[in-house]
Amino acid sequence: MTMTITGEPKTNTVPYSDFAKFENQEITITGTVHNIRMMSDFAFVILRTARETIQCVYAESFSDYRMPPELKEECAVKLTGKVVAGETKDGGKRYEIQIHSIDILSHPAEIPPVVITKKQVQCDLNTDLDYRPVTLRNPKERAVFKFQEGIQRGFREYLMSQGFTEIHTPKINFAGAEGGANLFGLDYFGKKVYLAQSPQLYKQALVAVYERVFEIAPVFRAEHHDTSRHLNEYISMDFEMGFIDGFEDIMNMETGLLKYIMNLLKTEYKNEVELLRADIPEITEIPVIKFMEAKEILMKKFKYKPSDMKDFDPEEEQLLGKYAKKQFNSDFIFVTHYPSRKRPFYTMDDPDDPEYTLSFDLLFRGMEITSGGQRVHDYFAQVEKMKRLGMNPDEFDTYLMLHKY
Repeated sequence: MTMTITGEPKTNTVPYSDFAKFENQEITITGTVHNIRMMSDFAFVILRTARETIQCVYAESFSDYRMPPELKEECAVKLTGKVVAGETKDGGKRYEIQIHSIDILSHPAEIPPVVITKKQVQCDLNTDLDYRPVTLRNPKERAVFKFQEGIQRGFREYLMSQGFTEIHTPKINFAGAEGGANLFGLDYFGKKVYLAQSPQLYKQALVAVYERVFEIAPVFRAEHHDTSRHLNEYISMDFEMGFIDGFEDIMNMETGLLKYIMNLLKTEYKNEVELLRADIPEITEIPVIKFMEAKEILMKKFKYKPSDMKDFDPEEEQLLGKYAKKQFNSDFIFVTHYPSRKRPFYTMDDPDDPEYTLSFDLLFRGMEITSGGQRVHDYFAQVEKMKRLGMNPDEFDTYLMLHKY
């Protein structure tokens, strides 16, 4: 037997969005039987493809094919039939497939222990996670991760259009980028190392190589949590850019990036938006206030007495979200000039007031989603700041090399 590999992959299925091109024509698609609803003289077979559920109709009048009794939910199949159009309630067109034949490719050995054919999987979290390969087949469950794809895709596409280079930094480090006690320690062949908290020190080094870099990768924080505000492991989206006139350039880049991502979700992920009933924010411009100005607003407008003048607690962030919505009709707000005591050692202090930094957080509907700022880029200034913060510069000689040379 001789086989030729052409390098031209075949398409396994026709997406529903292309059905109009094949109206009244026979097509073949692949997928998994999501649900079967038997009626008196016909049946609906709902086929689940990689991103959609497609309604197929079986009746003996359509062809000589007879649906076998062994066809059941979760059978993987190759289905052939005619694309036909019907009418929706609002007068539009909806398409379905009249089944001509079904080739069963595999059968489930058992009925799944969790019902996934309803709009939402109804089980407790432990059951959901125990049977995750099954529950993720529910259209609403899988839409979450398709949404995640859209956000990452938008991040990557926009930054590459702006001259950024994608990088991949080590996730086993000899020191923490952020410091603190939330480091995951590892025994690395007899040496103490840590899971990466952030790609910060690496991406700073690579600005001197590529000028603009970004990374989408997991980071790790060893902190106990029982809220939606903290995770031990999450996907972080980072970018770093050189030759800026000020940290405002970073905020402008992020604003353009967010506009691009939101537009991509609205246009290319409509199905997931509808399934999740996601409220995609409109962005024209994002308001900006200074840290101490925000504290004054909290005290005067909301009569809130802050317990910490170096940072915001969750309730303060919620109130600032309400303020941004009411005052500026914005779901986002930048807060700038955080106190130097609360920002990492590589953050540049404000030359006009060194008690504060040239940094920012972005709040979205009352929750911090990003942090950023201008970096110290002078060797002597960085060493001096480290000493002032009680750090030992000798422990960061590899990092300081990028400033020294």
